Amino acid sequence: MSSEQINWSRMSLEELQTTWNTEVEPALQRGGVDLDERPTYQEVADAGYGGIAYALREHHELTLTEFLETVGYVEPDSDESYQWGIDDEITIDALEAFLRRIENKRAESTARSKRYRLATYVRLYERIHATASIVDRVRDADNQYDELRRVEAVLYELDDELESPESKLRYLSDIRQFYRHIETRHAGAFNPTENVDHGEIWEQQIPDSRDNPALSSEQVATLYTAIESPDEQLLVLGLCAWGLRRSEVASLHVSQLVLEGEDPHIAFEERKNGPGTVALIYGVSELADRIDVLGSDNREWNGYLFPSRKSSSGHVTGETIQARFKRVADRADVRVRGERPTSKTGRRYWYTTYNQAMTDLLENLDVIAGEQGSSDASVVLKNYLSEAERRKYRREFMRERLAKAFEVEP
Repeated sequence: MSSEQINWSRMSLEELQTTWNTEVEPALQRGGVDLDERPTYQEVADAGYGGIAYALREHHELTLTEFLETVGYVEPDSDESYQWGIDDEITIDALEAFLRRIENKRAESTARSKRYRLATYVRLYERIHATASIVDRVRDADNQYDELRRVEAVLYELDDELESPESKLRYLSDIRQFYRHIETRHAGAFNPTENVDHGEIWEQQIPDSRDNPALSSEQVATLYTAIESPDEQLLVLGLCAWGLRRSEVASLHVSQLVLEGEDPHIAFEERKNGPGTVALIYGVSELADRIDVLGSDNREWNGYLFPSRKSSSGHVTGETIQARFKRVADRADVRVRGERPTSKTGRRYWYTTYNQAMTDLLENLDVIAGEQGSSDASVVLKNYLSEAERRKYRREFMRERLAKAFEVEP
């Protein structure tokens, strides 16, 4: 792919990192750039890839130097001498311990990306609250109510600084993971991010812009009626009704599924963005039927809902899910702004629908808010409803929205 064909602004950070490794670095090397040293902006621009700097600045809040750290260009001793920019050694120790655990599980570049986002968070926390004693505060259970408000204040400030919805969700995911680490590894008494709902903090998760196209309810309904197999049914449900990434759909395992009780869900030990569980509002019976068929047809079934004998992982790849989704879209003759929809447009449909459902819920709480003397319905949602009640209402309003697409005969 030539540099002119690359649409930097549409790429996620992970896609930019991959493009850097597969496209930019080889081109720099062919041009005689010494990759033992960190490339300069001028060297990158001279090679025809200067557009990456604009995309990083405008869509990911990163400079080129900060981005290059995530793909391996770190100054000598930078890990040991990293300046967190806060004045609290206990919190710094917790941050570094958390990142060491991430490095042991994932690529080093992932840990560097998380370090940048967490540094932004803790510096902003200190600026707003005149202290960075985050660990000490969550060790004291008496601070629980106050700390939730403190975290929300930082997130509201981040909302003004971050532009893309994807960046906001990445920040929230990393912040949640860090607080879980404090809770489990540093004697934290509570997790102040547990009840933070991104739909309440950031009202427009997926704006209707050219960079973030999403399927409409009518298009999802058309896709759902065009399916021709249980596999296709599950992948449309997984992407559009559950909001999963294509890699998460590909690797779904029966051990992750909780189908009984009042709160059926998919459990994830860890996700890049978002919660550790995903509610199953639609598709429970389809999942149960698929498990029964896979288990009865093959005694050696490995538990994956999309198994593959050819793959060493035991399941299909995300690219296979993408290809199957596109085949369904072709069969249904569905297009988004003139192009074939991808797994991302299905996932963005979920986010758009969730945002609409939260708006509906808050509008219905306006009456209660008025009776409590408040002009803000979100106060009722946070302060007067239990977590179980909030979850119940969110599911009900989300189910009503999803019904437009999924209460059709496939």
